[in-house]
Amino acid sequence: MFVAEILKTKGNAVYSITADVTVARACQALDAKRVGALVVQNGDAVVGVFSERDVVKAVAADGPNALARPVQDYMTAKVIFTQPRESLSVVMSRMTDRRIRHLPVLDGETLVGVVSIGDLVKRQIEEHAREAESLKTYIAAG
Repeated sequence: MFVAEILKTKGNAVYSITADVTVARACQALDAKRVGALVVQNGDAVVGVFSERDVVKAVAADGPNALARPVQDYMTAKVIFTQPRESLSVVMSRMTDRRIRHLPVLDGETLVGVVSIGDLVKRQIEEHAREAESLKTYIAAG
């Protein structure tokens, strides 16, 4: 199974902000969109990811004053990407090894979606359930 199959199911909506948006506005966007991370872009270029973890990091470092500062001060600037044709097992390993919860998906130079560890786990569970059902049917058929 590949990343592209997850995007077909969940869609390829990408919620993004610019690096100058305040942490407070980014928090409002995270809440309104009901997502755990926003892609930070400069035009079409991905320059970072701002996640719930970055909010915690910001408040821990600067207290309530962090809310008025730009996300560029706290975002994850070294972005790790995935591609539509990568297998879920490879992507899950990358995310687990690097303790990443959200990966932007690039097709060439084009941002085509974002996948979360939750998306991958959900798909794995669905796949295992299908396999178990197939085995039950096979065994019952004798």
